[in-house]
Amino acid sequence: VQLQASGGGSVQPGGSLRLSCTGSGGTLEYYAIHWFRQAPGQGREKIACISSSDDRTTYEDSVKGRFATSRDNARNTIYLQMNSLKPDDTAVYYCATDRSPRCFSHPPSWYEYWGQGTQVTVSS
Repeated sequence: VQLQASGGGSVQPGGSLRLSCTGSGGTLEYYAIHWFRQAPGQGREKIACISSSDDRTTYEDSVKGRFATSRDNARNTIYLQMNSLKPDDTAVYYCATDRSPRCFSHPPSWYEYWGQGTQVTVSS
C-alpha cells in the first residue's frame, strides 16, 4: 500500500487546515491510520489515529479538542482536520500504517508504510 499526504500550507494562528492521506495499492478501510508530525530539530511525534473496525479515534493531549481525524472509504482517504492552529503546530505532517486494524501505539520505526509528508506552517 502507498500513502500520499497532502493539504499542508501556511496559515495564521487560529486558522484551519485539512490534511488528506490517500491510499493506492491497498484499501485503507481495513487499516488503522496514524498521523505523525515532526518539527524542526525534533523527533517524529504521533498525534492521532483512527481505527478501521469502528472508526475509533485517539489523540495526543497537544492536539485534543483541536484536531479531528476521519475517513472517507469511497475516496480511500483519511482526513486530519486541524483547527485553532498554533505556531507550535508548525511541522511536517505524515500519515502511516502498519496495516493493523487497531490503533496500537508503537514508535515511528515500527510503521512500514508512510506518506511523503506535507509541511504545515503556522505564523503571523
